[in-house]
Amino acid sequence: MRDSVSPTAEHTRDLQWMQHALALAARARDEDNEIPVGAVIVDAAGRLLGEGWNRNIREHDPSAHAEIIAMRQAGRALSNHRLVGCTLYVTLEPCAMCAMAMVHARIARVVYAAADPKTGAAGSVFDLLQDARHNHRVEVRGGLLAELAGPMLTAFFRAKRGKI
Repeated sequence: MRDSVSPTAEHTRDLQWMQHALALAARARDEDNEIPVGAVIVDAAGRLLGEGWNRNIREHDPSAHAEIIAMRQAGRALSNHRLVGCTLYVTLEPCAMCAMAMVHARIARVVYAAADPKTGAAGSVFDLLQDARHNHRVEVRGGLLAELAGPMLTAFFRAKRGKI
């Protein structure tokens, strides 16, 4: 169960952590020439437990999505594979792989910036986080700072296509 905070305090906290995730997304783009996605996991008290940015190409690992890297760090920080009560902030709507990892980890809440109309699994294409067939559901908030994350992703892909 998450701590009880006022809606205004929760929104302020959400903005703070999404800005951190956006900085990580820029790092993926600038340092590794990866798709600019960043993710942060915090516990119910608002403490940072894990962070990540896309590293698929750099690490030659198809599972090295920002969310997975952040969940691995958070699991180590808690010495537990369950991330009960935690919130995951990510700059792009999670894919099916990441969404199911969140369900299995028992993440309490996901806040994402830009929707993914092609492979989004938090309501855009699939709704894996809220599927009643699972024994755990993840609260979802989408669109926070999408006006910053969306253009970052669009510019990245336009630049990639321009190089081909």
